[in-house]
This record gives sequence, structure tokens and C-alpha cells, in this order.
Amino acid sequence: MPRNPGVTDEMIIEMYKAGMPYKEMEPIVGLSNRAIRNVMYKHGVDIRKPPRKHKVNEDFFKIWTHEMAWVLGLFVTDGHVNKKLQNISFAQKDERILRSIAKYMEADYVLASTGPTRSTPILLINSKEIKKDLEKFGIFPNKSLTVPFPDVPKEFLPSFVRGVIDGDGWVQKRGYVMNVTSGSQCFAEELLLVFQAWGLRSEITHQVTKTGNPIYRVWVKGKQNLPRLADIIYKHQIGNYITYKRMNMSQHSKEQMMFLEYLLNHKEFELINKL
Repeated sequence: MPRNPGVTDEMIIEMYKAGMPYKEMEPIVGLSNRAIRNVMYKHGVDIRKPPRKHKVNEDFFKIWTHEMAWVLGLFVTDGHVNKKLQNISFAQKDERILRSIAKYMEADYVLASTGPTRSTPILLINSKEIKKDLEKFGIFPNKSLTVPFPDVPKEFLPSFVRGVIDGDGWVQKRGYVMNVTSGSQCFAEELLLVFQAWGLRSEITHQVTKTGNPIYRVWVKGKQNLPRLADIIYKHQIGNYITYKRMNMSQHSKEQMMFLEYLLNHKEFELINKL
């Protein structure tokens, strides 16, 4: 029984860890029950006890909070909706971010397998209900070119934008410019309107990749504007870490840098450099 094209060992292990029964896996991967087990043995996956259904708060994306808005912003940029399975996933270089997501979503901390083609940690969330809730925001598989800007309540917009910047934002080390990259024109244009509504100097640039896909960059510019942006999006503290993005964005404000120094002097806060 030949394996279906494009199906890797990592994908098979991910399905297994997400709690999918062998009978459901067989038609998707194109392998028999025994062959699937052999993949597990090959990679040292313990199959003596079948994986239990993962815990998660399935109402997480139904109720707006600053933590939910931040996670949604991260998911719009660094999340993935599985087309075939009832799960979603988050990819982040720093596991502390993934642990924060799992904490807020009251989810078991289950990571996809890493290997030669996958080194970035990926958090798996197995829930048909959460997948449906994300669809209500217009978030579907292969979302990168079409994802809309969600209808975020004004109160939670700063935390959502913080999640977006934590995911796909770039802040110059000198602290004069910041941009967010997106393949979705409608998302980029709506984000620009948000920055403009906040009174920030902002603009969009556009280019096309070698493969023909569009890239939109939404910019905020000026050493006074970046601290103003930081003041808006970091008003509500989420997590016990400070990113270099925040440091770079805040460096032209003495008040903000003094506050960051105060936080870093408290042991529960730490500086991370992988966002």
C-alpha cells in the first residue's frame, strides 16, 4: 500500500499525537495500520498507550479578553489551520511564547515532532470547535493571501495588534521604523487604517516575490511614533517577558525605558530575543 504523495513521517506522527485513530489516518496517509505503527517505532514514539484527547478551552475564541486578542493576533500571523484534520497549530522560535498560548487557552502542551525539515517548535491544538470559531473570523486553511482583518472590539485592538507585531513584525534596532509583513492586501490595508486612527505616521509598500506572490509591508516611522505605538500596544501586560521588539520600539522614550528596566529587575520578567 503506497504512501500518499506529500505525506511525511512528521505529518503521520503529528496526526497520531493529535489523537487521531489509525482507521482515520489510513486513508489520509495511504498506509496500513501496521505501516503507521512502523513509522512510530522508527522515530521512537511510545504507542503502548494511545494518546488521550487533548485538553483545551473550546470557548477561548468566543469571549474577548486581552489574552484572547493577543493569541488571535499571533494566530493570524504565525498560525496554521489544518485542511484535513480538526486541529490548528502555532509556530514560534521561542517556546515561552507557545507556553503562554497554551496557558491562556487552558490547553495541554503538545508539540509537533521536529526533524530535518522542521526545527521551529509547533504547538498543536486539537479542536473542531476552535477551528469553527476561527472560521467565523474568516481564518481558513491557506490563509496567508486572503486572511481578513478580524472585527476586533476597540478595547482589545491594542492587544491584537501586539500579537500581530509579535508574530510578523520587525522593529529596526535604532528604533526609527517598524513594519508588519502580510500576503493579504485587505489585512494590510485595515492595519494601516488602525495605525492612522492612532495618529501614527504610517504607509504601505508592495512588492511581488519571485514566485509571483504579493508582499505588503505596513510601516510606522519616526522616533516619536514608535514609542507612541509601544505605549498603546503594551498598555496591557501579557506574559512575563519583554521582547527586543519592545525594547527597540521604546528606546527613544526615557519613561518607557525606565519602566522596562524596572520590570527586568523583577525576577518574573526576562528579556527574549527570538521574536
